[in-house]
Amino acid sequence: MWRSKVALVSAAFLIVASVYPVRADLIPVLGGQRVGISGFQFLKIGVGARALGFGGAFTAIADDASALYWNPAGIVMVGRAAVASYTDWPVDLSHRFVGVAIPFGANAVGISLSQLACPETPVTTELQPEGTGEYWRYGDLAIAVTLARSMTDRFSFGLTARYVEESLDLLHMRAVTFDMGTYYRTGWGNTRFAVVVSNFGGDASPSGRYDLATGEALTSFESFSPPTEFRLGFADEIVDTPRHRLTASAQLNHPNDNAENLGVGLEYAMNEMVFVRAGLRLNSDAESSVLGAGVFLPVAGQLRADYAYTFMGDLGSASRLSMEVRF
Repeated sequence: MWRSKVALVSAAFLIVASVYPVRADLIPVLGGQRVGISGFQFLKIGVGARALGFGGAFTAIADDASALYWNPAGIVMVGRAAVASYTDWPVDLSHRFVGVAIPFGANAVGISLSQLACPETPVTTELQPEGTGEYWRYGDLAIAVTLARSMTDRFSFGLTARYVEESLDLLHMRAVTFDMGTYYRTGWGNTRFAVVVSNFGGDASPSGRYDLATGEALTSFESFSPPTEFRLGFADEIVDTPRHRLTASAQLNHPNDNAENLGVGLEYAMNEMVFVRAGLRLNSDAESSVLGAGVFLPVAGQLRADYAYTFMGDLGSASRLSMEVRF
């Protein structure tokens, strides 16, 4: 059985790898014209080094505490767990995420916090290029509460409500967004299927005051929608023995502010102690490929540390480090 799965998945990866380089010449890229129409872009930064090791194709796996971000329906499978993730993002930005998931019966509740920040930057003008002595700062914050329930032994449903705030010097933009996710075990082997709609909500506009060089002040600004995304994921174990496991996943992403893209990933586990991962994001210039690794440490309950290195084209690269503890 596992040999047929290996052949099937290997063939799929070879077909994708061979077709993708010529895809742009044969099929027009649709959706790129939507770039820049939404706000709160930090909500699109994925969390958890393990999840990103799959190229972000984690919606149909979602079996650790980072499911708070990827698929709220997945937290019913996690048990008591906490996760902390740090991302060294390009241009001196840093992204942090912490979350806790706690089950009770057939239900589970979670809370999470994410933040994107940059160091204070001197204010410069044409007349004072070395700085005015003042500093400005950019930062984002999101606080979320997640509820999930196992409807049957195969199907679960989850919902996240999130308060979001974006600050740029004296300007602030606030909104409430929602995630809705489903998780379904098909019953064919260990195949899983998931659908998630993330970051949907109403438009928001900045509040505050911006002083122009002419002396005028702007107090009214255009409104922006949140970066809503529809995700459709599928995952299965190609090899699943007591010593070796090889998990494959694929995920179609449909954002409201960019072209559709496809994420695919693999994770190899030896004795569920050492993990190696590789992922691709097709039709995405931002995060094209990822390599990752992890290790399970049987201390302090159950502790796992993961690392992922993302290639980001002209932007350079991003490094992620995350730790999860189950208690």
